[in-house]
Amino acid sequence: MAVKPPVMRALSRSLSLRLRQAPRPSSPCSSKQLRTYSNEPTKARLNGSVDYSSTPLLNHISQSCLANPELPQHVRQSKTKRINLFQAINEAMRHALQTDERVLVFGEDVQFGGVFRCTMGLAQDFGNERVFNTPLSEQGLVGFAIGAASEGMRPIAEIQFADYVFPAFDQLINECAKVRYRAGDTGMDCGGVVVRMPSGGVGHGALYHSQSPEALFTHVPGLRVVIPRSPVQAKGLLLAAIASNDPVIFMEPKILYRAAVEQVPIGSYTLPLDRAEILKPGSDLTIVSYGTPLYTCQAAIEAAEKDFRCSVELIDLRTIYPWDRATVLESVEKTGRAIVVHESMMNAGVGAEIAATIQEQAFLRLSAPVKRVAGWATHTGLVYEKFIIPDVTRVYDAIKQSLDY
Repeated sequence: MAVKPPVMRALSRSLSLRLRQAPRPSSPCSSKQLRTYSNEPTKARLNGSVDYSSTPLLNHISQSCLANPELPQHVRQSKTKRINLFQAINEAMRHALQTDERVLVFGEDVQFGGVFRCTMGLAQDFGNERVFNTPLSEQGLVGFAIGAASEGMRPIAEIQFADYVFPAFDQLINECAKVRYRAGDTGMDCGGVVVRMPSGGVGHGALYHSQSPEALFTHVPGLRVVIPRSPVQAKGLLLAAIASNDPVIFMEPKILYRAAVEQVPIGSYTLPLDRAEILKPGSDLTIVSYGTPLYTCQAAIEAAEKDFRCSVELIDLRTIYPWDRATVLESVEKTGRAIVVHESMMNAGVGAEIAATIQEQAFLRLSAPVKRVAGWATHTGLVYEKFIIPDVTRVYDAIKQSLDY
């Protein structure tokens, strides 16, 4: 056995003595009572788990799905099937590959289905020339997508996590977003580029798998930024993005990949990239959100309407850039109050732009200041994720404060 030097022996004795002398936790702070994880408290009235099986934001029966007036008439007369969000993404890409030989799907590990299985089975059915893996280089795969689109292809590039997109910013901001403007009347563009990426919190993502960087893209003219809330929306918006002549950043809330399940039309269809959707009409207050937080907002609205006897309008932006100002302003002019909710941090977030627009264009109709409920401006520690992103209680409190102002 190796003999420890005198300094190490002294250090070991000192640490051992400190450990023996350390006080044991008293009963009020026993290990059973210490909360070392981020989870909802037992029997919480507001902050319980979202019940995706009953939320009115999902179509649990075919009739409600096919009643959507945005669907084409032939689709509204068709059949549906019950699938989750990642399966809807897969179906959209499958349809695009089947109907347009210009469509390519590529990214890191997409041949075996990707981390979230969104590309599962596509390489086997369409071959490795159209569905293929790329090197671990986000800048490289996005640069390839821009070049392919400039040559007339319709590339769908997958970033494995939104947290990994930052090396590709130069390509996206300085090339992808500017090609059409720079080319003038030459007809050159990179329309058809869709850059897909899982984004947002999942409960245990920590520093590098929980970020929501959508606001960084909304400062860039030339890009569209789309975030779907459900399988029906994901399929229709992705097909619309692939057909668009603008490059599209398509951000998929990873917690909804399997959690959000609903009836989805079997055939192909597109949904508008330039319109928000009013999910629930109301007369006293407007809540604007997108993606996963919509389910939090819905739960808060149900509790608030029961407790405060109010009527709250809920709007899904869907496309957060360029966003549908007309729908939001029309709603706020009717209700006189507005709250914006998103997972990404508050400072310089999407909510800041919406709040500023409402203040500029609907100020005289406001009965209360526009409120923002957003993620805190901090990094996401592994056990603190649920403490950082908005929960039902925070949205509920914002509704109360706005109504009481």
